[in-house]
Amino acid sequence: YVCEIPKNTTAKMEIATKEQMNPIKQDIKKEKLRHYPFASLVNYGALPQTWEDPNFKDPSTGLGGDNDPIDVIEIGSRTGVCGEIRPVKIIGCLGMIDEGEMDWKILTIDVNNDLTDQMNSPADVDRTFPGKLKSIVDWFRAYKVPDGKPLNEFAFNGEFRDANFAQQVIEHAHKSWKENKEGMKNAG
Repeated sequence: YVCEIPKNTTAKMEIATKEQMNPIKQDIKKEKLRHYPFASLVNYGALPQTWEDPNFKDPSTGLGGDNDPIDVIEIGSRTGVCGEIRPVKIIGCLGMIDEGEMDWKILTIDVNNDLTDQMNSPADVDRTFPGKLKSIVDWFRAYKVPDGKPLNEFAFNGEFRDANFAQQVIEHAHKSWKENKEGMKNAG
């Protein structure tokens, strides 16, 4: 994954998908650099070569994607660095519904973390880090409220799905990215 927002930081950094070479830049709204109201609890980023297609209705939720790469939540103890690329192990995923669009969050851990071998499911995360998954859901539920937006909603009542489900989400988003890339290439 590519780290956009290291844990314990507030700057809303993201891959600029519409710019050549896709640099990571701080998001701007109303001519001001954006910051989250609460520091990130995790290293946060994206999976390159994925695209959540707004025209594809996810069979499990009936919602289209958010037109971005798939988001990654990395729960390791190490604080990431903006722009770094790290190999991660997929543990599961969270289905956030952001303003009516599916915005999948893939739950991962850095493959070099001492606990990686013990992290095979969301239940393993809960056993090892009691309350961590709930705090992640709570963070994503409320982070837009200070901007005057409503609480975010979640598919599956905010429950994390397993690694197999997450892998299917990733595979579809990679296929969508490839098809979109080919379509753009063919269109000139």
